[in-house]
Amino acid sequence: MIRSLLIANRGEIACRVIRTARRLGVRTVAVYSDADRNALHVRMADEAVHIGPSPARESYLRGDRIIEAAKATGAEAIHPGYGFLSENADFAQAVIDAGLIWVGPKPDSIRAMGLKDAAKKMMQEAGVPVTPGYLGEDQDPARLKKEADAIGYPVLIKAVAGGGGKGMRRVDAPDQFDDALDSAKREAASSFGDDRVLIEKYISSPRHIEVQVFGDSHGNVVHLFERDCSLQRRHQKVIEEAPAPGMDAATREAVTSAAVRAAQAVNYESAGTIEFIADASDGLRADRIWFMEMNTRLQVEHPVTEEITGQDLVEWQLRVASGEKLPKTQDELTITGHAIEARLYAEDPAKGFLPSVGRLEYLFLPEDVRVDTGVEQGDAISPFYDPMIAKVIVHAPTRSEAVDTLLSELNRRPISWPVRTNAGFLYRAADAQEFRSGTITTAFLETHVEEVVPPAEPPSNMWYGAAWNLLPSRPVNECRAATPWDGFHPLRLNSPESARLAIQSGDVVRVIDMLNSPNGNWTASGRDPMLMLDRGQVYSFRIYEPRGTGTSHGLHDGEIEAPMPGKVTAVEVSQGEKVAQGQRLLTLEAMKMEHALTAPFDGTVAELNATPGAQVNEGQLLVKVTPEDRPS
Repeated sequence: MIRSLLIANRGEIACRVIRTARRLGVRTVAVYSDADRNALHVRMADEAVHIGPSPARESYLRGDRIIEAAKATGAEAIHPGYGFLSENADFAQAVIDAGLIWVGPKPDSIRAMGLKDAAKKMMQEAGVPVTPGYLGEDQDPARLKKEADAIGYPVLIKAVAGGGGKGMRRVDAPDQFDDALDSAKREAASSFGDDRVLIEKYISSPRHIEVQVFGDSHGNVVHLFERDCSLQRRHQKVIEEAPAPGMDAATREAVTSAAVRAAQAVNYESAGTIEFIADASDGLRADRIWFMEMNTRLQVEHPVTEEITGQDLVEWQLRVASGEKLPKTQDELTITGHAIEARLYAEDPAKGFLPSVGRLEYLFLPEDVRVDTGVEQGDAISPFYDPMIAKVIVHAPTRSEAVDTLLSELNRRPISWPVRTNAGFLYRAADAQEFRSGTITTAFLETHVEEVVPPAEPPSNMWYGAAWNLLPSRPVNECRAATPWDGFHPLRLNSPESARLAIQSGDVVRVIDMLNSPNGNWTASGRDPMLMLDRGQVYSFRIYEPRGTGTSHGLHDGEIEAPMPGKVTAVEVSQGEKVAQGQRLLTLEAMKMEHALTAPFDGTVAELNATPGAQVNEGQLLVKVTPEDRPS
């Protein structure tokens, strides 16, 4: 067994690897950037090495510094986690050439599966069914559009070197193709340094089915059954589960056997995932499931596979990298119960899922189920990296029980403040009838966004509970259930003025009539502000304090500010240009995603303070639009 291990990653996955390594008696070394100097994975590791400034390209993507850190600390092996350099064949080879153990597949396997077009051709030769599309080398835009026209719309443009939804665009009509291609290429070049794309037929009732495979250096390959990752937003997985609902034995045998053949075709070692797309218009059928791609690394959603099989996949990785055979044969692997994972992100669904950065002044995560996280209360969410806070993983004897358990946990916790999370969005998505019935498709969230995004303003009954608990003489203990009536309140019942309290939540102010408030139950956390929870969604309340009568400042005034630190990747307008409501003004790249900033109303660009490639700070004025009837 490997005796010392450097984890070339950060956050949740670094902490996850450290936990298994610690159990096995393996010494761990963490690496960190400026932004992560005091991060949880740094605190957990036996030793930590600083590798550069906060931007990933200057730290976590610097393979040379990571290898130097391994040598300097005497680490025998490097575990890449997921993301960053985990699927970089050149880095894997450099690790091996440095005399270190690479905890992952062989570089040749990564190269074989790293380019989607070449991988699909290889899969066809191995007898694995693939999705119809164009995999050619000719990248001329006119040729790509011609192929898309021939395939028939809708189609998907996908980055050849892509993953995680980056460089992927759906195109529903020919007149949308050119803009979508430009955007996909730009994002692909930024994310992977490679702007080449392929074209695929878009499946109208798609489900995302993937199979966990594992190989060793002795020629053994097994699968650990399938996962369903169909609940996605912008091609990013939101909730994953195992096994896939509605998967019968015959279809499972067909898809898992295809996955094993795919892994064998590239002499695969270590953990990998074969991703398939299924046309679920008539349920899951073996003849309607096609290979999409292979991820040559451990997946974010691997915990659900661990929960139903009882296996530790990181331990498997370390044993295989040490030269051991797979811990189990195929006949020894079975499915027990059902597992679901929900990804808790630092983002605000009510504001278009904009990432939320800052210090986690309050953070209360579920305690009764598995939670994989890379942060604790008091840590900060940085604008430089993926905004994941934690993964909430539940396991139960049946799928129905697993769904109920997840909803129960999200209803009580997590609570985060002032950093916003998507917990309320996760609750509503998991509670949707389509998810409960197991018939969800990858298109669900795009077509039901209004149903699953929590309202920005708190529900009416919550205002009354907040008002009672915010009374000046009303002590509120953190995280304590409270009702409006459980204690003495100094109200003068014959004085209408004393029975009224103005409180604020966000930009909304209400005057509450304390005498007529209804009874009810709420969960309160903190005093100023007070935090209250409604089906996973946290709302903040405070006593209203007027700050003058000046006019408000924001989008309704036409001033578009940077919602977070980032880089301007495209400017679509010029100063003095007339624009229409909803028209894209510029594109900001931040938190590994592109964000379109649009005109709030018809008008004219009066100020333009952005240029392509410029780095901007949160709150920086980028564009000012004046209405048609207002002078600039």
